[in-house]
Amino acid sequence: MQLIKLNTNFNFKEALGKLGVEKVGINIMKKKMNLNLFYIKNMKTPAANILKQDALSIGAELAVPSGVITCKKEFVDAILIGNNKQIEILSKKELTQPFGLKAIALELKEFLAKEEIKPIKIMGIINANDDSFYNESRFNSINAISKIEEMISDGANIIDIGGVSSRPKSVEVSEEEEFNRVKFIIDEIYKLKLYDKVDFSLDSYRANILRYSLERGFSIVNDITGLKDESVAKIAGEFNAKVIIMHMQKTPLNMQNNPTYENLILDISNFFKERISKAEEYGIKNIVLDVGIGFGKTLEHNIELIKNLKHFKRFGCELLIGASRKSLIDKITSCKVNDRLSGTLAIHLQAINNGATIIRCHDVKEHFQAIKVLEKIK
Repeated sequence: MQLIKLNTNFNFKEALGKLGVEKVGINIMKKKMNLNLFYIKNMKTPAANILKQDALSIGAELAVPSGVITCKKEFVDAILIGNNKQIEILSKKELTQPFGLKAIALELKEFLAKEEIKPIKIMGIINANDDSFYNESRFNSINAISKIEEMISDGANIIDIGGVSSRPKSVEVSEEEEFNRVKFIIDEIYKLKLYDKVDFSLDSYRANILRYSLERGFSIVNDITGLKDESVAKIAGEFNAKVIIMHMQKTPLNMQNNPTYENLILDISNFFKERISKAEEYGIKNIVLDVGIGFGKTLEHNIELIKNLKHFKRFGCELLIGASRKSLIDKITSCKVNDRLSGTLAIHLQAINNGATIIRCHDVKEHFQAIKVLEKIK
């Protein structure tokens, strides 16, 4: 008899199936094979005592500060530790408890309900402007189509077309100028029916330009303002388009001027909750969330978001990450934009492990290979 220690990051259902476990048994056991950690902020101390006892009674745990038992402080932070089965039990048990535990129970139930495995998609970047931060992503009306076809061949699932740079300190251009930059590319995609091969998104927050693209085969709205403009939400709903809601603090011109948050994860989570509600009011059913790496965030903010992506799976939406060749890599390893592919791949692969399902990148071929290898390992 021999013992092998397994990595917890593997396909439980497949492994149990290979053992010959009954399907009913697989559904029971897989709930016990995922460890969850929940940080609970500003919990009433009596609630912490109740939750700790309830957690211990089923084999879970609640880490709390010393002195909680005597209720010296009115509020405390805590970390709840438990597998899916234990969290499922607690989400039912706490529904009848006082001190705000019912709200905790409902949130726990929400997190469990939204656990869903989706295939990884690669979104290639085409910039129809001459001032994007990475010059290799800049294409004019002549060479953009050949690059799009190359990206399709290299494994892209989505191609994102943009006519305005959103790099830090970039200045907004007129709607007419933006339209002139992207019009030929949109028309050529439509004429060649390239939308039959992959999905196309337009990186814009201007309703009239988005309408033009949606009328010509595009199916995704990539809005860095997160549906700030109601006319964008209206058009997206009208065309039944998928919408990418991105979080950005301030505007590209000033977003990196000392970005601060009261609580980064909760602040962005609240933003998404409000914008998802707005999207649904306009009949938008297919929503992707983008935490906005580099958009009003410090290096520490960016890393914290990548580490805690799973938090945002609670909304049941696909998660997009776009860290391709961004300056946070330079802040870690001191390298210029042309040398940031390795750092990009490291961030994006970790983001996939943490729940990202759409990767927005400049280097489609390299990402396709890396993701295929990662999927095979997992």
